[in-house]
Amino acid sequence: MGAIRYLPSTFITKARACNRLAKRGIPGLRMSRTNGILPGVGAFLAGLAFGVLTNARRERSGSEPAATQDLKRAVASLEARIVAQEAASTGRFTQIEVRLEEHAAKLADVPSTSQIVSAMEQLLSKTMASLDERLTSQARSIDTLKTTVSQTDSLLERVLESLDSLQSFADPSEFAEDSLLHQLPV
Repeated sequence: MGAIRYLPSTFITKARACNRLAKRGIPGLRMSRTNGILPGVGAFLAGLAFGVLTNARRERSGSEPAATQDLKRAVASLEARIVAQEAASTGRFTQIEVRLEEHAAKLADVPSTSQIVSAMEQLLSKTMASLDERLTSQARSIDTLKTTVSQTDSLLERVLESLDSLQSFADPSEFAEDSLLHQLPV
């Protein structure tokens, strides 16, 4: 097959030409000038037809002013409702934004979980230190009380011994009148 100047349609060649050209490559082929001009001419003709149809509609609608006026009123009413709805939505969004800012400010004031945990740890450590101090103080008080009781027992024992020794040296008739000596067990 020699150099083909134009690419035949795939409908005519039943897609065989595309397969052959894909193997050889299409860059060497040129499009005809008519293929390059046709889209521009088609767009021009489509625009021309659109303009003619639009002009014909304008002429027809000019003869029915009542219907046009009704449509204009309906459009104006619809626009007014849309503007009112937009204003209401804008007001609502403004309120929501204000609330969001308030909530964001409140959330900024709330301590984080790590801050709460740290504060609880500090509180517990202070409480434990205070408890240790109180227990130590109470243990010292108990030791002091034990020492005091021991000293009191020792003193009482010495007093009783002294009384016994005095009783043996003194006359028992003198002590018969003393009521305190009768109450003390010997």
